[in-house]
Amino acid sequence: MCKSRRRDDSYSSTEWSEAFTLLVTNETRPVLTVSPSWLSPGASVTLNCEVEHPSAGWSFYWYKAVPDLSEKSYSYELLPDGTAQDSYIIDGQTHTAGYVCRAGRGDPEYHTDHSEPKFVWSADVHSAASLTVSPDRVQHFTSDSVSLTCEGNSAEWRVRKLAEDGRLNSDCWPMTGSACNINTSQSDTAVYWCEFGSGEFSKAVNITLQGMLLILVSPVHPVTEGASVSLSCSLRTQKIFSNVFFYHNDKLIQNDTREELNISAVSKSDEGFYKCEYSGRESPQSWMLVKAVSSLQSLSFLILVIVGLISGIIFIFLLLYKKCKGSAEDQRVSQHETQQQVYSSLLHGDRSVYETIRGSENTENDQREGDYANVSSVIHLKVINKPRQHDDPEESSDYKNVNPKSATGHYQQHRRNV
Repeated sequence: MCKSRRRDDSYSSTEWSEAFTLLVTNETRPVLTVSPSWLSPGASVTLNCEVEHPSAGWSFYWYKAVPDLSEKSYSYELLPDGTAQDSYIIDGQTHTAGYVCRAGRGDPEYHTDHSEPKFVWSADVHSAASLTVSPDRVQHFTSDSVSLTCEGNSAEWRVRKLAEDGRLNSDCWPMTGSACNINTSQSDTAVYWCEFGSGEFSKAVNITLQGMLLILVSPVHPVTEGASVSLSCSLRTQKIFSNVFFYHNDKLIQNDTREELNISAVSKSDEGFYKCEYSGRESPQSWMLVKAVSSLQSLSFLILVIVGLISGIIFIFLLLYKKCKGSAEDQRVSQHETQQQVYSSLLHGDRSVYETIRGSENTENDQREGDYANVSSVIHLKVINKPRQHDDPEESSDYKNVNPKSATGHYQQHRRNV
C-alpha cells in the first residue's frame, strides 16, 4: 500500500491506499499421465504433461525415473529428444519403467518442479528383474501372511506400493535378501513391484486384501496364451469342494458342481474380470491378464516341433536299418555255414579240395545249344596239405572259362580227373 505527503512545513499526508498483496511462488507442479499404464511387451506408450494454467511458450522436458535406494527417491535421466511438446511417445516398450516431466518458459528460462513419477508396468516374463508372491494368488484374506521376494541384477532392492488413492510408498526399504512381509491388517488393493539398486524395475502385480469370508483364487502373474489355468473359490474357514459358480465379466460361465474352473488353453478372449459365488456369497473380482505369444516364440516353437519330428523319423529309420542289416548278416552267416558244410564233404582220396563256382550271364543262343550250353564255370582244384608223389598230377590245376560246346572232349576228360 502507499500514501503521499506534502513537501511544505505542514507535514500533512494522505491516507494509506488499499492494500495489495503480491505472492511469489513456484509454478504449480505439472501433472503427468501415461497411457496405457499396463501394457504388453512391444506396445507404445504415450506420455502427457500438463501445467495448471496452460499458455503459449511452454517447453516440456521428459525424464526416466531411476531408483535411488540410498535417498529413498528417484534420480532423473533426460530421455532422447527430451524437449518437445506436451506429449511424448515411446515406441516398443518391453519393460517396466517410471517417468517424470517438467515445464519451462521465458528468457532466461524458468523451470517448474518435476512431476510426480508415473509408472508403466509390462507383462514381460523375460524381464531381468522378478517379483515372487507367496501364496501365489491375487486375493488374500486380511491377517494372512503374504510375502514378496525380489530377484534381479542387484542384491539391494525395495518393494514399492501404489495404492488406489494414488499414494506411493514402500513396505520394505531397502532389503538385501529374504522376503518382504506386507502389512495385511486391513482391506486394501494396490499395485506392487520391485526396484533395484542397479536401476531396474520388476513387472508389477495387483494384490487385494479382503476382510470378507470368500475370495477368488487366481494367478497373480499374467498367463501365457495357450497355457492351462485353474480358478477356484476359497472360504476363510474351509476349502470348498462343489457348488461353485464362476463369472467372467459378470457373465455366468459355469454353474455345475465342480469346485474349479479349468481352462485348458487360454486365449485373449479369456482375459478379463473373474469372480466366484458360493452359498449366496460373492468374492471380489480380479483381472486375469493373458499375454499373447510373440511371433518369435511361435517360430521357435515351430522349429522345435520340426526338429523333433525329423529326429524321430531318423531314429526310426536307424532302428529299421539296424534290424534289416542284422537279418541280412544272420542270413549270410547261415549261408556261409551251409556252404562250409558242403565244401568240407568234398574229398578225393587223401586230398582235400575246395571249389568256387560262379554262374555267368547266358545269351539266348547259348541256351539253345547242347546239354552244357547253359553252364559257364570257373573250377579251381588245389591240393591242401598233401606232399607231391612222383606219379601225381600237377599240384594245382586251374580251368577257367571252359566253354563246353567248343571243348567237349577236354571237358569230359577234366571231369573224369575231378
